[in-house]
Amino acid sequence: MKRLGFIAFLLTFVLLHTLAQSNELTLRKAVFGYSYGLYPQNLYGLQWRANTHYFTYVKDWQAIVQQGVDNDGEQVLVSLDDLNKALKSYDIELSYLTGINWIDQNTFYFVDDNHVIVYSVDGQEVKKVFDLPENSANITYSPQADAVAFTVGNNLFYMDSLMQVHQITNDKDTNIVNGDSYVHRQEFGIDHGIFWSPRGNYIAFYRKDERMVEDYPVIDFTVFPARVKYLKYPFAGRTSEQVKLGVYSLANHEITYMETGQPADHFLTSVTWDPSEKYVYIGILNRDQNHLWMNKYDAYDGHLVKTLFEETNPKYVEPLHPLYFVPGHDNEFVYFSQRDGWQHLYLYNTEGKLLRQLTRGQWEVSELIGFSADGSYAFIITTKDSPLQRHGYKLDLKTGKLTKLTRDHGMHRIIPSADGQYVINSYSSTDIPRRILLQKGDKQLRTLLDAPNPLKDYKVGQMRIGTLTAADGHTTLYYRIILPPGFDPNKKYPVVVYVYGGPHAQLVLDTYLGGARLWDYYMAQKGYIMFTLDNRGSDNRGFAFESVIYRHLGVNEMQDQIKGVEYLKSLPYVDTNRIGVHGWSFGGFMTTSLMTTYPDVFKAGVAGGPVIDWSMYEVMYGERYMDTPQSNPEGYAQTSVLNKIQNLKGKLLIIHGQIDPVVVPQNSLRLLMKAQKLNIQVDYYPYPHQEHGVGGIDRLHLMQKITDYFDTYL
Repeated sequence: MKRLGFIAFLLTFVLLHTLAQSNELTLRKAVFGYSYGLYPQNLYGLQWRANTHYFTYVKDWQAIVQQGVDNDGEQVLVSLDDLNKALKSYDIELSYLTGINWIDQNTFYFVDDNHVIVYSVDGQEVKKVFDLPENSANITYSPQADAVAFTVGNNLFYMDSLMQVHQITNDKDTNIVNGDSYVHRQEFGIDHGIFWSPRGNYIAFYRKDERMVEDYPVIDFTVFPARVKYLKYPFAGRTSEQVKLGVYSLANHEITYMETGQPADHFLTSVTWDPSEKYVYIGILNRDQNHLWMNKYDAYDGHLVKTLFEETNPKYVEPLHPLYFVPGHDNEFVYFSQRDGWQHLYLYNTEGKLLRQLTRGQWEVSELIGFSADGSYAFIITTKDSPLQRHGYKLDLKTGKLTKLTRDHGMHRIIPSADGQYVINSYSSTDIPRRILLQKGDKQLRTLLDAPNPLKDYKVGQMRIGTLTAADGHTTLYYRIILPPGFDPNKKYPVVVYVYGGPHAQLVLDTYLGGARLWDYYMAQKGYIMFTLDNRGSDNRGFAFESVIYRHLGVNEMQDQIKGVEYLKSLPYVDTNRIGVHGWSFGGFMTTSLMTTYPDVFKAGVAGGPVIDWSMYEVMYGERYMDTPQSNPEGYAQTSVLNKIQNLKGKLLIIHGQIDPVVVPQNSLRLLMKAQKLNIQVDYYPYPHQEHGVGGIDRLHLMQKITDYFDTYL
């Protein structure tokens, strides 16, 4: 009995000890949080079933289910087992279900590896499987054509409804690339290179000619002996790629190239088909990126029909969106522009007449979600309520009247039904991990998901969001601070400043964890104060806020970050002699710049994939914000870390993927060469087979390396 009692006691002790341990974030949990259920539950693939009042989502990765607005319960449309049975004759077996795309209310399709699978819900059968070559990429299905466009290598193909493959381009030189998404370095909102026409009769595609672009060597260390590979990298101020837009006719199997003119190294943006398929619209942006022509081309012969309008700015113009044609009004489209200093919507007709500015004010339209079926309303996401939040609105296209559809503070995403009557509202905030509501207009009908806080049993530090004044003396900036669990205001804590600081990023948000990573909370658990500030130059605050970076990247951004440090030093519980800084990419540039511009402020820093000198970055992004090295030599010299490394006092670790195609490793290696000449000590850690980001299991190694560095030197 005593032995049994002791065993029971021991088991209870071990259980309690295990539970206590589970309340602590480990680094592995912080890095692979999704695998441990540390991010809020969601309804994945949530969307409306085409032209119905039913919505569908993926249930536990095992079934596609639906619910109706009348709350008739959850119904399984197809299970993974049933789908695999239907796919058995095609020798395909799925391990799990992911997102689908509704073609009509009874048919959906999805892509699995090199297969496009079309499934009928009514017939409970696989209607078609497009079995593409194993090395297919850029797979794009057109339900109207019942055909799939795809690339193999540098050429474009399509498979028709009879499973016949047709080769569209036949370029032998691999430096001419057709149909790929990686055009203009994926700037200007470009994320695909294939554009099916609305009725499926034509395929528009990018043709990128890189023959004139310099080769940049990267070394493949995975083979022995190591092998040199070359990538085409258009460095700022040097020769850029040349891009055309081709239109292929499925009927006559001919390609017509749009006559986009000279110079050939301008940028082709905002590619949009006219609903009639007669015209293609292309935004032509000059190499200087300060003049945009919105052009209308005849899709049949490629001739320029007319320039609808032009847009200029002495700094830069940055098109990021296609044209959005209004349903039922084939001669009207909505256009995004920052021309009044904020990202707003403008209604044009296809002759280029501005009908009206649809939205205005000192806030931005983040996204146009869609239209009501009759084209009366658009559904949009905006920063109107707060730069930290996103709210959904219904916009009357005739009057410009805005109707707010979302209530609680936070980051909202709305999904309107096809007729616009109903809205699914999914959101997260600093208070709510995730909540998904079904609404009729702005009126809540029921809650579809109210996710519990997955960290409720963990000891996480207090997070709060506050405001500071920028270095210009009047602009409001937002910061996030995370305090250690069991915070004692009478103690002194070291601080890690996590920074990005560049365009197209906003780190401080009214969302789950305040927008922070789990690693930040892990570091707080280890006794660090974690601090992040969105300086001028970051996203979603208007053109003036962002464009202070123009021609001298990092200068104003660093001044704002130092205002953040001054705030930290004013706090009695901050150890002012133990402040570190860490960032990746632009944040790596900011880290190295801060360490060498303000060497007495930071004791330790870790920079990942840093731009060291903007002359070693690419044309599209670099020249937008810095112009060319030839036209702005002072700006390039002022912002180059090479010219400041002699100032370094703290401990600096640089991490770089050795096959990084975004920020080439020569950035950090040249800095090491300069440091060696000056006898300046810099620590360096390469990831031989990683690109710009370090992913997979190496991610755990990376974050351990960063953590250990601060533990050792801060």
